Amino acid sequence: MAAVKDKDLNDLFLDTLKDIYFAEKHILKALPKMAKAAQSGELRAAFEKHEVQTEGHVERLEQVFDLIDKPARGKTCDAILGILDEGKEIMTEYRGTEALDAGLLAAAQAVEHYEMSRYGTLKAWATRLGMKDAARLLDETLREERKTDEDLTKLALGGINAEAMAA
Repeated sequence: MAAVKDKDLNDLFLDTLKDIYFAEKHILKALPKMAKAAQSGELRAAFEKHEVQTEGHVERLEQVFDLIDKPARGKTCDAILGILDEGKEIMTEYRGTEALDAGLLAAAQAVEHYEMSRYGTLKAWATRLGMKDAARLLDETLREERKTDEDLTKLALGGINAEAMAA
């Protein structure tokens, strides 16, 4: 049996970078559909704003790939595919109901929490590996993801969840 190559933190960093790159590309495809499905103008605007931000996240990830001299290539991320599938189910099963926007918000926050986890981990590893520029880029995206999550929470608390409950 051939010896398995010893993997290290650099390998794990690259694999995780590919994972979030794949995720961001798929999130970019999902956001316009979520915006179109949203009944609330505020929620639609939040999805449209995050779509623009996500384009920037992809660009930053491509810069990180450049910094480590690797091609920007995704690796299938079953976790994000599952989270996005849940969002699709909500759009189908709750179309036209008062609960739709609350469900879309919950699905969007699941995506945000996944992204925050990945970016926080990548930033910590980049710092540990001495990749200061990569850590800075990853931190910039992490801060944006946290802000988006806060904005979605405000929308939920500001009425979307209450509207769903009142129906």
